[in-house]
Amino acid sequence: MHWVWLIIVGAVVGALGRLFHPGSDPIGWLLTILIGIASLVIAGLIFSNGVLEFVVGIIVAVVLVAIVGRFYGGERRSLVRGV
Repeated sequence: MHWVWLIIVGAVVGALGRLFHPGSDPIGWLLTILIGIASLVIAGLIFSNGVLEFVVGIIVAVVLVAIVGRFYGGERRSLVRGV
């Protein structure tokens, strides 16, 4: 049951992290949920208080959305010039 709550709250935290990050994000919702889950795991390793873990999870999610958005953003480059 703990994993179900982690996925649900991770989706909320990932969505809030995506909402608070300025600009457009080229990442999908599945990756957003995974970022939210990862941020909750990181925040859970640092803090044991539920509310503080949630707030720090949102902050970590904003940072992770920005980092992942950098890797997925931009134009796709082709091997052939002009294509």
